Amino acid sequence: MPSGKVDKPIIQDNRDGTVSVKYDPREEGSHELVVKYNGEPVQGSPFKFHVDSIASGYVTAYGPGLTHGVTGEPANFTISTKGANTGGLTMAVEGPSKADINYHNNKDGTVSVQYLPTAPGEYQVSVRFGDKHIKGSPYVAKITGEGRKRNQISVGSCSEVTMPGDITDEDLRALNASIQAPSGLEEPCFLKRMPTGNIGISFTPREIGEHMVSVKRLGKHINNSPFKVTVCEREVGDAKKVKVSGAGLKEGQTHSDNVFSVDTRNAGFGGLSVSIEGPSKAEIQCTDKDDGTLNISYKPTEPGYYIVNLKFADHHVDGSPFTVKVAGEGSNRKREKIQRERDAVPITEIGSQCKLTFKMPGITSFDLAACVTSPSNVTEDAEIQEVEDGLYSVHFVPKELGVHTVSVRYSEMHIPGSPFQFTVGPLRDSGSHLVKAGGSGLERGVVGEAAEFNVWTREAGGGSLAISVEGPSKADIEFKDRKDGSCDVAYKVTEPGEYRVGLKFNDRHIPDSPFKVYVSPDAGDAHKLEVQQFPQGNIQADAPYQFMVRKNGAKGELDAKIVAPSGTDDDCFIQVIDSEMYSVRFYPRENGIHAIHVKFNGVHIPDSPFRIKVGKDVADPAAVHATGNGLDEVKTGHKADFIINTCNAGVGTLAVSIDGPSKVAMDCTEVEEGYKVRYTPLLPGEHYITVKYNNMHIVGSPFRVHASGESLADEGAQETSTVIVETVQKVAKGGKNTGVHLPTFKSDASKVVSKGMGLKKAYMGKQNQFSISATEAGNNILYVGMYGPKGPCEEFHVKHAGHNNYNVQYLVRDRGQYVLIIKWGEDHIPGSPFQIDV
Repeated sequence: MPSGKVDKPIIQDNRDGTVSVKYDPREEGSHELVVKYNGEPVQGSPFKFHVDSIASGYVTAYGPGLTHGVTGEPANFTISTKGANTGGLTMAVEGPSKADINYHNNKDGTVSVQYLPTAPGEYQVSVRFGDKHIKGSPYVAKITGEGRKRNQISVGSCSEVTMPGDITDEDLRALNASIQAPSGLEEPCFLKRMPTGNIGISFTPREIGEHMVSVKRLGKHINNSPFKVTVCEREVGDAKKVKVSGAGLKEGQTHSDNVFSVDTRNAGFGGLSVSIEGPSKAEIQCTDKDDGTLNISYKPTEPGYYIVNLKFADHHVDGSPFTVKVAGEGSNRKREKIQRERDAVPITEIGSQCKLTFKMPGITSFDLAACVTSPSNVTEDAEIQEVEDGLYSVHFVPKELGVHTVSVRYSEMHIPGSPFQFTVGPLRDSGSHLVKAGGSGLERGVVGEAAEFNVWTREAGGGSLAISVEGPSKADIEFKDRKDGSCDVAYKVTEPGEYRVGLKFNDRHIPDSPFKVYVSPDAGDAHKLEVQQFPQGNIQADAPYQFMVRKNGAKGELDAKIVAPSGTDDDCFIQVIDSEMYSVRFYPRENGIHAIHVKFNGVHIPDSPFRIKVGKDVADPAAVHATGNGLDEVKTGHKADFIINTCNAGVGTLAVSIDGPSKVAMDCTEVEEGYKVRYTPLLPGEHYITVKYNNMHIVGSPFRVHASGESLADEGAQETSTVIVETVQKVAKGGKNTGVHLPTFKSDASKVVSKGMGLKKAYMGKQNQFSISATEAGNNILYVGMYGPKGPCEEFHVKHAGHNNYNVQYLVRDRGQYVLIIKWGEDHIPGSPFQIDV
C-alpha cells in the first residue's frame, strides 16, 4: 500500500482453470500487486495500480488496460472527467509496439478508451488534462505474450468379446454394432477380425453388469443378435487405479524429451488421452514398454508453466491436471499480429447479382472455370471476370434461398478454399468455423517476397479477424479488404525456416489454422529454370510420365518428389540429358490430385509445386453432402448419426473428425448412398464435425453441433476423435439417370380442396367428373389413381386449368367398389383415399 503496509486480497478458485483476485482498497495512491504461483512471480508481476477517491474532484482513470493485458487483444480503460470539459484531455500509449488508440465520449462524464498492443512488454499509458498528468499517470501496463498452445495424443485399449457365428469380410463392412450399458448409455462399438478368425467386438467398458450388444445389417438384427455381454468390476476402466511416475510431471526442459511413465495394468480397459498446453505446442510421443506400461515424452520449445491433462476412460487420473514448470532457452521465435474488424455483409436476395472474389496471381484466366449448385441441387455454370491483374470474381444470379455451393476450378482442379459455401438470404449460423482461407502463402514462401493468401469471412458474419505469423523472423503483414466479405493478406519475412500462420476469428482458430509454411532461402538461380513438355490430358495411375526441366545457365542440384492425395511422397527419377536439360520421370500410384515438388538448390522453381490430376473420376468434394440429426442438436449419452452422401463423387479418402470437450466413440459404416457415421457425445457443449474428402473440406464442414444433457465424463482440454475410410464408387438409385434431381417442393397437402359428384358415386360407361383446387397448397406434383374390383379404372383425364386448379374425368367398365387416391406430392389430400360405388 502507499503507506508501506502489506495487505492480502481475496483469492477465489473459479474451478475452470482461472482464479479471481478481489481487493477493496483503503488508501489513496500508488499500489503494487504481487502475484506468485508456487513461489514464482507470474508473468508481469508486480502489477502497479493507482487508487483514487471519488470525492477528490480531479480527473481520474480506471480499468484493466492501465495495469495488464494480452498481445493482440484490445485493452480497455475509462477516464472519469467529473464534469470537467473533455476538450482538455490528451492520451498517449508508448511501448514495444505502436498501439492504435480509439476513444468514445459516453456523454455521462466518462470517456471509454481502447488500445491494441501487438507485442509483449511494458507500456506507459499517459493521460493528461490541460497539459498536466492526472493523478497516477503515467500508468505502467504489463502486456503478456500470446495465449496458450496445446497438443494431444490418445492411446486406445478395448475389451474384446467374440461374436458367435460365421461372417465373411464382405459382410463385415456392411455391419454396424452398438452396445447398451445397464444405465441405458448406448455407444457405437467396433467389429474386427480376430487372429483366431472369429469376429471380435471391441468397446470401452464404463459400467459393471449385463450389456446388450446389437449387430445390424442395413438396420435389421443379424442371427444371434442382440446378445448379452457381462462386464465384471476389474474390467471397467478406473482412472483412480492408474499409476503415474516420473520427473516429467514435475519439471521439464525446453528442446529435450521430458519423460514420465503410466501404468494402466490394474485399471481395467479404457482409452488413455494426454493433452499438454502451455506457452508452446509440445511434441508428444508415446512408446509401449514390454511390461505393459507406457512411456510418454513431450518436447516443449518455450519455457513457462504447462498443464498436463491425463485422462483414462474419460476420467482424470489421480493428480491430473498436473502443473509442470519448464525451464531453459526459448526458441527465439518472433511473432507479428494484426487484427481487423469485419462487418457482416448485407443479406443477398433472390435475383440479385452475387459475387465471390479471389486472388490468384500468375495464372492464365483461360484455365479457370466456376459453377454454382443451388440448395435443390441444380448446377449451372458461372461467369468469371478478371477485375484487375490476378484478381478474379465469380458472378451468378441465384433463383432460390439457402446455401449454395460455388466450385472454382483451375485446370479442372479445385483452387485452395473451393468448394465454397454461399448463403442466399439470412445466414443460418455464424462463427469461426465458417471462415475459409487459401492461397500459395499458406503453403510456401520465399525470403523477401510477398506470400499471399485469401480469407473469406462472408459466411461467418461480423467479428474480428486476427492474423499472426510466427517464426525465425518478424513478418511484415499487409491486409487489403475487398469489401465483399473477402480480403487478401500478404506477408514478407527476412529469414528462411518454418513459420506458423495463425488465423483467428473472434478469438477462435479457423479450420486448419495454424498453417505450417516453409519459407525457403532467397531464390538464387532457381527462378531461371523452366519446365517443358509437362504431361497434359488423361493421366492414369500406375504408369510412368515425364517432363523436361531447362537450366538456362543456372548452377546447382535439381531434386523432385511427388506427393499423393493420401499424403505419401515418392521420389521422382531425374536424368541429366545434356548440360542444359534434365528429364524428370514420375510414377503416380493413386487416383486424385498429386503435387510435384521440383526444387533447385533446395528452393522451389517457378510454379512448383505443380498440381496434376490422375485418373478419370477424381473424387470431388463439392459433390459430397452430409445430412442428418447428428449434425443439428444432440444429447449426451445418446447415439447420434448422420449420412455422408458420396454418390457421383468418385472414389477418394473420406476423413471425419469430431472435436469437442471430450473424446467420442464413433464409427463409420457403408450404406447404400454413401457412409453413415454414428457417435455418442459424453459432455455437453460445442462439437465441431469436420468432413474432408481427399483432404478438402466438403461444403458446410466443419459443422457446429451443440450437445446438451449431463456430463458423463470429466472435463479436460478439447479432444479430437477421427475415423478415415477409403470410399468405393457409389451411384445414386435409378441406375444411369442420376442426373435427374427433383426440385425441392414446399407444400401442404391439407390445404387442397376437392369437390364434385365423381368423388362419391359413378356410373358405368359415362364420363364422371370432379375438380381439385390446390391454389393455397404451395407447389408440388398431383398424383391421381383409381383401382376397382377387377383392376385399374378404364380411362382417366387430368386437365390443369391454371393456378393449380385441376379438372378430372374418368370412365369405368365394372360395377362394385372402387378406391380413388389423390396425393399432393407424397401426402394424401383431405378425404383420400375415397371410396366410390359404381
